[in-house]
Amino acid sequence: MSEAVLPLAMAALTLAGILAGYRVGMVLAGAAALFILLSDLPTAYFNLLVSRIYANVLSNWLLVAIPMFIFMGLVLEKSGVAERALRAAQTALGGSAAGMGISVLVIGMLLAASSGIVGASVVLLAMLALPQLQDAGYDNATSAGLIASSGTLAILIPPSVMLIVLGDQLQTPVPDMFAGAIGPGLLLVAAYGALVIWRARGLARQVRSGPPPSPLRLLIDLGPLIALVVCVLGSIIAGLATPTEASGLGAFGAILITLIYGKFHWATVFEAARQTVVTTSMVLLVMIGATCFAAVFKAIGGDDVVEVGLMAFGDGPYTVLIVVMAAIFVLGFVLDWLEISLILVPIFAPIIAGLDFANGLSGETLLIWFGILVAVNLQTSFLTPPFGFSLFYLRGAVGERLTTSEIYRGVLPFIGLQLLILGLLVAFPGLITGLT
Repeated sequence: MSEAVLPLAMAALTLAGILAGYRVGMVLAGAAALFILLSDLPTAYFNLLVSRIYANVLSNWLLVAIPMFIFMGLVLEKSGVAERALRAAQTALGGSAAGMGISVLVIGMLLAASSGIVGASVVLLAMLALPQLQDAGYDNATSAGLIASSGTLAILIPPSVMLIVLGDQLQTPVPDMFAGAIGPGLLLVAAYGALVIWRARGLARQVRSGPPPSPLRLLIDLGPLIALVVCVLGSIIAGLATPTEASGLGAFGAILITLIYGKFHWATVFEAARQTVVTTSMVLLVMIGATCFAAVFKAIGGDDVVEVGLMAFGDGPYTVLIVVMAAIFVLGFVLDWLEISLILVPIFAPIIAGLDFANGLSGETLLIWFGILVAVNLQTSFLTPPFGFSLFYLRGAVGERLTTSEIYRGVLPFIGLQLLILGLLVAFPGLITGLT
């Protein structure tokens, strides 16, 4: 029991610091430094941490894809290109109540594949789609749930920053992670769509969406954006480009699209670049802190404590997996996806890799399956009250038009659907590995 004191104290102190509102990267690094001094680790261990930071974070070329994809999404959002595509798709699909709901879902999927930024997707959908959904007769709770859940597709559907981070932590190829996320993403879209159609029954009101656009108009408004998505994702999955190279292609393509539409402005580029630097700096700070935390936590026996704790519920592989998924889901109520990915995944991954699930998966393929399960699970953290980021984005965008209770009630059915899909992915791993 005494061997578990330091790891448990380190975990408790770290969680308390994060919940107290201190910067996550600082809390992780500070906890690592403190427990080097409190344990019997030599002070020379600080030198090892510097080496790990350089090797795992600062010299990792894969991570260059993160700022490039963020920049691509910000340029498309701030230049109005994403909004233009959104309006075109709404007009084309929004003639009936069910059509309006499906159009919001389709647009959310398109924004996810073109930007990968949850905040931008939720805010855009809230501003443009909420009045249309209300006009179609949807109640406020359903409208809120549809907008928030459609916006969170941006964290799962490639190109996803979360998949890049998970691929790095699991040491699995990012192209395979992207390919593995396509099936689950489409399943979620189909499940959301079925719920929307069911909710739309009896709503015969027509939406004031204007005359349907001509095919040429749709091609002009949507074609460049779809072509960008196909080029970026296609080049990665087909093996023609690495994620880092494809992210550069995406950033260049976003600039090119603004030139085609006559929306290019240096002020827009500079603002997108500034926000990219800020966001990337936050991500890298957390990654540096998590690298220090993981190294020290393992050195003081934290891995053994976690493994013993998991096995206390049973040593069956699926029992362990369910406990891991439950822990990630519960922590998603209070922690961000990045914190969970960087702190827990490196601890859980070796345990999962050593289990035999009798599903034909092993080695790298097993870790890809586990990584996508984690990604789908973490997607729910954007929707779970009280700290789901999508809920904050939606509340800030709509002001007093929706109450907090309506938003919370609206997301519950969609959270249930995500958990249902997660169960299907556990039972049928081919839904993930079929394209890898």
